[in-house]
Amino acid sequence: MNFSLTPEQEAVQKRARDAAQEVKAKAVQLEREGRFPRDILDHWAQAGFFGLSLPREYGGGGQDYVSYALAQMELAQACPSSALMLHVSHSIFGMGLHQFGADSQKRRFLPPVAAGDALAAFALTEPQAGSDPSRLQTIASREGDGWVLTGQKNFVTSGQIAHFALVAARSDASQAPQKGISLFIVDLKITPGVQVGPVEEKMGLRGARSVSLEFNNAQLPADSLLGEAGQGLKMALALMDHARVGAAAQAVGIGKAALNAALAYARGREQFGQPLTQFQSIQFKLADLAAALEAASLLTLKAAWLKDQGRPFTTAAAMAKKCATDTAMAAAQEGLQILGGYGYLRDYPLERYFRDARAGQIYEGTNEIMRLIIARELLKGG
Repeated sequence: MNFSLTPEQEAVQKRARDAAQEVKAKAVQLEREGRFPRDILDHWAQAGFFGLSLPREYGGGGQDYVSYALAQMELAQACPSSALMLHVSHSIFGMGLHQFGADSQKRRFLPPVAAGDALAAFALTEPQAGSDPSRLQTIASREGDGWVLTGQKNFVTSGQIAHFALVAARSDASQAPQKGISLFIVDLKITPGVQVGPVEEKMGLRGARSVSLEFNNAQLPADSLLGEAGQGLKMALALMDHARVGAAAQAVGIGKAALNAALAYARGREQFGQPLTQFQSIQFKLADLAAALEAASLLTLKAAWLKDQGRPFTTAAAMAKKCATDTAMAAAQEGLQILGGYGYLRDYPLERYFRDARAGQIYEGTNEIMRLIIARELLKGG
């Protein structure tokens, strides 16, 4: 068993660390002002992160998914909002097309996404369909050679600025709820009948803006269908496995940022005549967080490695996502406690990490759903 990174993986990690450091100060300012981090996304696009693990023949970097996870662990320490938007474009839309798309679809959509010239979104959740996507009510009806979309999607990250989106819709109402769902590639900029809702006022990840998308008899061409009709839910769940590894990597990044901020503060803050780091209670908090983050990192990299090896990784992805996001939340919470009253102020980074970490326990499948996935695997052996 070899835990060493390859030279290529180390190079990606260093490049991501440098790219994160270069935008760290700007990320704080943009988040405080609630502005869209266009400059950061452009910077990371030029550095090649939007296409990092996508195929070279379609403009990607051709790196493995372990490299992508390592990059996300670094990038999310600087700007979790930008890391999330990059992730949706790369690991859901980009890898979805790579895995299930026709060559003509890949040649049209992947190059601008891999270059970061076009952001992409994933529209799955609906007002009545969150953790249970089989209940979705958006309808895709046949019309001539094409399709017509009607329905509403909620919590669409980057939906207000994305050029393309993967949209899940029910294409065969005669099938059981788990079947008859298809995925469609929608060009949001040129498709008539697409209406973008107002930006949601979120507690955290404020730069990664979320909106609703309403499809009012939106006309789609025949080649908008991704893969086979009726296989959309199966494909969406497969894409969620990719996404959960990336979400875990982002959470590790947020957790490390919280730990580093708490450690720096504890070293400089004196109480009762000595730095906080000399108090055993503070040392124990820092030690517990460091150990938990190392475990979350290893579990995340294992899930990414399993994916690279073509081996089943659904359960590993669920474990990584649950462990990493819970650990990030604990790091933010304990880090805030170490700072005391200062941790509650916006002048210090812990309150931002706290808000951003909380979202990780919800998106890409709630951690309650992760437990169900893990338990299902356990019960198979019972």
